[in-house]
Amino acid sequence: MKALAEARHWDELTRLIAPVQQRSAEMDYYYGMAQAQVGRLADAQQALEDGQRLAPADPRFPTELAGVAFKQKKNARAERLLRHALELAPQDAYANDFLGTLYFLDGNVEAALKYWNRVKKPQIAAVRADPKPRVSATLLDHAFAFAPASILLQQQYLDTQSLLNGMGVFPRHQLDLNVRDDGRFDANLRARERNGFGDGVWESVFLFFRGIPFQQVSPSYFNIRRYAINFDSSFRWDAQKRRVFAELSGPLEHGAKYRWELTADLRNENWALRNGFTGPAPVLADFNLRKSAGAIDFASYASGRYGWRIGAEISHRDLRAIAPGVALTTQMMAAGYELKQKAEISGVLWRMPEHRFQFNAGATSGAARLWSPTPQTFEKLTGSVGWSWLPQARGDDYATMQTLRAGRIFGPRPFDELFILGLERDNDLPMRAHIGTRDGRKGSAPLGREYLLENWEIDKNLYGNGLVALKLGPFVDLGKINDSDATLGSHKWLFDTGAQLKLRAFGSGLAFSYGKDLRTGNNAFYLRLLE
Repeated sequence: MKALAEARHWDELTRLIAPVQQRSAEMDYYYGMAQAQVGRLADAQQALEDGQRLAPADPRFPTELAGVAFKQKKNARAERLLRHALELAPQDAYANDFLGTLYFLDGNVEAALKYWNRVKKPQIAAVRADPKPRVSATLLDHAFAFAPASILLQQQYLDTQSLLNGMGVFPRHQLDLNVRDDGRFDANLRARERNGFGDGVWESVFLFFRGIPFQQVSPSYFNIRRYAINFDSSFRWDAQKRRVFAELSGPLEHGAKYRWELTADLRNENWALRNGFTGPAPVLADFNLRKSAGAIDFASYASGRYGWRIGAEISHRDLRAIAPGVALTTQMMAAGYELKQKAEISGVLWRMPEHRFQFNAGATSGAARLWSPTPQTFEKLTGSVGWSWLPQARGDDYATMQTLRAGRIFGPRPFDELFILGLERDNDLPMRAHIGTRDGRKGSAPLGREYLLENWEIDKNLYGNGLVALKLGPFVDLGKINDSDATLGSHKWLFDTGAQLKLRAFGSGLAFSYGKDLRTGNNAFYLRLLE
């Protein structure tokens, strides 16, 4: 049997084995191989499955069955069979190469690299960009964590993705591998680049005016001097919550691994604390908050596995026209200058590129001192874990994600440092059936010094053309927020569910959501910006 297979005499091999009634696993293997070679795929599959039942620990059977499945255009089945074969024989070069190739054909480069790297593939011949970006060639070269004439490693691919994201001028980018006639690959960057006010008139207009529904414009300018120095800002003239925000960022030491950021944030807001955004909810306290802040931050994008950010902020707050009622304490109304040290770390704890799944975690710390008539020192800590999953072999249809976050403030806390659970323009802790404003004034969502929040959602693609994407999907939010002051907090667990419609264009977008509070039955319709 072995001699006939090596000589590729498939018909003779078939005539030799076919009359045998009680076949051994070895006979089933050679018979199945012969049937596959002559195109009798159903017979080949049956013989190989019979042999696998006789010798379940033999990796040749799932490997050959994967070949049959590939010929039947059943790539997902072929991938499952090859993963099983590699559980039995992890170092099998043919199975690793075959599985990497299947993922490459699916467009899953990360998974392809995981298995190709085991057989010292792919060898990169050249690194190209098409179309050629306007950003400095030297800076772009620093954003590639690999070089020509070398093997592209999975971690280098992930590091490159992180470095390109960190530059802030590529809202969409893709690193393709193009096979050459000699078996090597060219790495080709395909990206849409932001330059000046945007890449073209339509993008410039959209980015500037996307905040008009919120009485806001967002002047931005990208890639100053072709060195990924970016200016981003927003001006909001809403009479109840005026705000001016500006950020200037650029690469540190002419490289792509680290970036500096300078920010300025000026606010003038009217607050009215209530226990709800609708229905009977008397005002518990109201006041005007003026706050100005400036910060400097340094961030690392060097690794696709983890990132960090450190910085410092100096600010001044002033509360005026105060009617404290029963909700505000002397500590919370403290005014004066504040100096804060900030630190953040985030990373991917677990990756399953074959299933397009990853598990993330992060933590932030903010230690501050407030020079008020009664000086205060406090620490603000938050942590998060979450996962994301793309269930389809290609694309992002039915993208699913879930995040669990928690935070706590230790020590006397000024009012504007409290956590807020709800939808509000300046808040990033969404309970999507709790709106944080009423009559335009902030304060109608639950506030407190410690919280727990879970968000789950699915996005189904409705339309996409590369520039514009429309998605629709359900969400579920679960949260609770507490405070030592009995008038604040949610007092009970909050349960929200509903659906949201997302429109994205030019790397930014809008989300319209409908949420229902399962505890009170309240309905919430809300439109917010997506970054």
